[in-house]
Amino acid sequence: MKPGDHPEFFRFPAPPGQSRESTLRLDRDGHFWHDGERVEHPKLLDALHSWISWHPDNGRFILTNGYDWTYFAVDDAPFQVRAVLLDEPGPRLRLSSGREVPFGPLSLAPDGSLYTSLVLDGHPCEARFSRHAQTQLDPLLEEHEGLVGVRVAGTLLIPAERPS
Repeated sequence: MKPGDHPEFFRFPAPPGQSRESTLRLDRDGHFWHDGERVEHPKLLDALHSWISWHPDNGRFILTNGYDWTYFAVDDAPFQVRAVLLDEPGPRLRLSSGREVPFGPLSLAPDGSLYTSLVLDGHPCEARFSRHAQTQLDPLLEEHEGLVGVRVAGTLLIPAERPS
């Protein structure tokens, strides 16, 4: 049993002399920064992305590995769509956290960035498509009445306009 499995884990105070606030920040492009320096180590980046969660009391973004946790800042969407998977059991998305999820409603930002709405662990959130993932949508694209959408499981998802 990890400490994170304890029902009061997220209510325990920080260790003496420490804080639950951090200088970690996730930018719009899915890059982590610490004290103004971009985090570059691939294994650490994978871990940070997989540790993204929400504080159960206040809903703020946290990083937790089940042994400790800290708040961190998110500039845009907390997750990035890294790949569009077109194999069986049907089209789905691989997120920066490593999770595979079904398509959700789509929205398009004025700069052409594509987002999908998700519910993860009971929390509504968004994932921003990486440029690579956005190009992988090509086989699913379909035009309807002058609008371009994504055909998923027989449904045409037309992206809504996303405010900037």
